[in-house]
Amino acid sequence: MPSSSLPLLTAINPFDQSVVAEVPYDSPEQICAKVQAAAAAFAKWRRLSLDDRIRIVSDGLAKMQAVGDSIARDVTLQMGRPLANARGELATMFDRAEQSIADAPAALAADILPKEGFVRRIEHEPLGVVLDIAAWNYPLVIPINVLVPALLAGNVVLLKHSAKTPLTGQAFADAFGELEIPNLVTNLTLTHEQTAELIGNPQIDHVSFTGSVEGGQLIYQAVAQSRLIDVGLELGGKDPAYVAADADLEFAAANLVDGACYNAGQSCCAIERVYVHQDLYEPFLEKTAALLAEYNLGDPLLDSTTMGPLASRGAPAFLQQQVDDATRRGARLLVGGHVPADLAGNFYLPTLLADVPNDALVMQQESFGPLLPVSAVKSDEEALEKMNDSTFGLTASIWTADPQRAESLAKELNAGTIFQNRCDFLDPALPWTGWGESGKGSTLSAYGFYHLTRRKSIHFRTET
Repeated sequence: MPSSSLPLLTAINPFDQSVVAEVPYDSPEQICAKVQAAAAAFAKWRRLSLDDRIRIVSDGLAKMQAVGDSIARDVTLQMGRPLANARGELATMFDRAEQSIADAPAALAADILPKEGFVRRIEHEPLGVVLDIAAWNYPLVIPINVLVPALLAGNVVLLKHSAKTPLTGQAFADAFGELEIPNLVTNLTLTHEQTAELIGNPQIDHVSFTGSVEGGQLIYQAVAQSRLIDVGLELGGKDPAYVAADADLEFAAANLVDGACYNAGQSCCAIERVYVHQDLYEPFLEKTAALLAEYNLGDPLLDSTTMGPLASRGAPAFLQQQVDDATRRGARLLVGGHVPADLAGNFYLPTLLADVPNDALVMQQESFGPLLPVSAVKSDEEALEKMNDSTFGLTASIWTADPQRAESLAKELNAGTIFQNRCDFLDPALPWTGWGESGKGSTLSAYGFYHLTRRKSIHFRTET
């Protein structure tokens, strides 16, 4: 089917519902040509030295930096993040790329196992063509987590970005698609059906997906039906926090509000539920209520806006269902809890819920919005039990002045990352990985490279 017979992909501004871009879907012939070009690029790219790959990847990053203002503005228009925060994501993207470049020599070096009369080593070889299916909520850093280590390891990338952020996918292809070796990164505009068909293509050697649990399950099933390749899945979260009796109350309140509301709460590692020791419970509620009331919702292009709209048209109604369910179960609504009457975009007010039972939807389902449900606990043990009462396990944070308490709880918490006195943050020197329905595999750090390479054992007898 030619692309002209497919409907255009239309990106909508979530603030004013205007059309940001109309992009034609790729035709089957275009998809085939792009896959073939990527495979041809891989045959050349894999043979370059790591030093040459680092140099060329750095050239691609420089091309993105040169048009950074335009890229950041497009992020704001497509998914509603305040422009200052979009610029911040761009800076974070470059920081992560530089960390990957710094990690690459050690991560990709062969492991040498000396033994007299033998040469033994373990090499880390590229997989080939990596299909990266990226999410809209952090449209710059999510792709870069895969793209740069994949390229440095000798792979090439087919990037299928979210339908909400097609311009960002094209920005990556513009920067990395026309370097010394062309087609190192190729942008794809696909329907769900086309994506599922592409996964079955024998020239695809790895699939990386960031998105919902349901989407991840479909991707995993599609791969398993026809392929024996690995899949990286970075899925949802219901990230808990525990404010212990000895926590710095003001510091914890400020950081947890930011962790719940940054990017309008649209983060897989956002703070989604908080358990506060009963000794600090009411003061914590007072401080968080005041902080939540300070957010200024509005046009994300204005400097005065501190929270933009939600990217999805149906998100406010979904959040309202969670809030209504919580109040029916006895929760107290202290701040927000509804759509603002004076704004036409996809807005929902920052919301504070107290006394929320752990079986409420807002404590179990990923919210992906600016909700802060809070519950009191009597002990570390009760906090631990409630924090682990989830099918997700991306991050968990412990707010305490006692490192021993943090270490003890960290050993028992079911999550890929455990924080003390920090939340909603990715350190690119550490692997980003999930537990349970939060996914499988790793990005970032040396472990991100291992996920994008295969092992080859060299076992030579040198004396006969």
